Amino acid sequence: MAELKTKNVRATDIELKDKLVAINRVTKVTKGGRHFSFSAIVVVGDENGVVGHGLGKAKEVTEAIAKAIDDAKKNLIQVPIINDTLPHSVRSKFGGGNVFIKPASAGTGIIAGGAMRAVLESAGIKNVLAKSQGSSNPHNVVKATVQALSELRDANMVARSRGVSLDKVFNG
Repeated sequence: MAELKTKNVRATDIELKDKLVAINRVTKVTKGGRHFSFSAIVVVGDENGVVGHGLGKAKEVTEAIAKAIDDAKKNLIQVPIINDTLPHSVRSKFGGGNVFIKPASAGTGIIAGGAMRAVLESAGIKNVLAKSQGSSNPHNVVKATVQALSELRDANMVARSRGVSLDKVFNG
């Protein structure tokens, strides 16, 4: 069985908007005292099917956010969107974070919490039902959501992977 990977996208081709998901103050205790640094999780997307996530760490908050944005631009994926929603439901797990994402009818909006909402909005999905189970750690929830979105396949992708026409996919 052929392994399908979603096509990575170049950040230079499109206009990306970034969203800060979480910022964490980290303390390292040494014999000289406490040393503070910051880690930031950022999601970037063009709100038209392209999304990516990144992590940045630095001594200053603004530096950490800038590093996270640069990292996110290196991890972009293309998401198939049909009529402002997903082609099918998908379940994914990363670490302790479990996510379930299901397509919804027009007018539903984004029914999702916290970190998942940021990823889905950045991807440009407008109608979706989503549930995060297990760990609510933003790192794991963001990574599980992006992993779930990368597993989505539309009818054209299925037809290409099977080597048949689009009619054959729907009519057997």
